[in-house]
Amino acid sequence: MNSLTRYERHLILPGVGDEGQQKINSARVLIVGMGGLGSPVALYLAAAGVGTMGLSDFDLVEESNLQRQVIHSMQSIGKPKVESARERINALNPHINVAVHNVKLDSENAVGIIKSYDIIADCSDNFETRYILNEACVLLEKPCIHGSIFEFRGQVSVFCTEEGPCYRCLYPEPPPGRVFGTLGTLPGIIGSIMANETLKLILKAPNLAGRLLLFNAWETNFKELRVEKDENCPICGKNIVT
Repeated sequence: MNSLTRYERHLILPGVGDEGQQKINSARVLIVGMGGLGSPVALYLAAAGVGTMGLSDFDLVEESNLQRQVIHSMQSIGKPKVESARERINALNPHINVAVHNVKLDSENAVGIIKSYDIIADCSDNFETRYILNEACVLLEKPCIHGSIFEFRGQVSVFCTEEGPCYRCLYPEPPPGRVFGTLGTLPGIIGSIMANETLKLILKAPNLAGRLLLFNAWETNFKELRVEKDENCPICGKNIVT
C-alpha cells in the first residue's frame, strides 16, 4: 500500500501527520449497528485507515433500509448487514481488517465482543442495546461514541471516558419507544460527526465528553448542552458496589 498517496491529506495536516496516521492505522474500533448511523461511521473510518474495524449487527438488509443506510445497495438485499458492510469497506479500503459479529449484542456476550477494541461507536437504534453497551464500556473502561436520531433531530456525545459521564448519567431511565420516521440525510450528518469524534479520540484531541451536541435538520441549527457525571449513577457513580 502506498500510504503516502492514500493518506496524503492526513499526513500534511497539523495535529495528524505521520505519527497520527500510524495511530489511526493501529486503532481498533467496534461499530455496533450497521444501519443509518453505522453506514457513514464505517465508511469514513475505513477511508481514514482505521486498521481494525468490528461490525456488530444481526439484521438482514431490506429495501426500506436503502433510504438512509448508504453502505448497502440493491445487491445487498437479503444479506446480513455485517457482510454487506464488510464487502463495501473492503472495496473502499482493502487494507482494513474487518471482523464481523453477526449476533444480537446482549448482556451475555457484550463484554466478550467489546474487550478487544479500543473505542466503541454506538450506532444502535434501541435503548436496551445502548444500556448494555454503556455498562460494558464502563466496566472495561472503553470510551463510547453515542449517536441517535429521531425524525429531524440527532444528537452526539462521548461517554465512558475517565472523567466524563456515562450514558446512564444522561438517561437514567429509557423514554417510551415507538416507530418513527427519519429524514434520509440525518444519519449521514450525525454519523459523520461520530466518525469525527472517533478519530479525535484516537488522536487524543479535544472531544465531546461532557457535552451533548444537538442538531435539528429541519431548522439547520446546532445546540450544545453540558452533561455532568452523576455521582449517584448506578453504573459509573462513586457508590457502586462491585
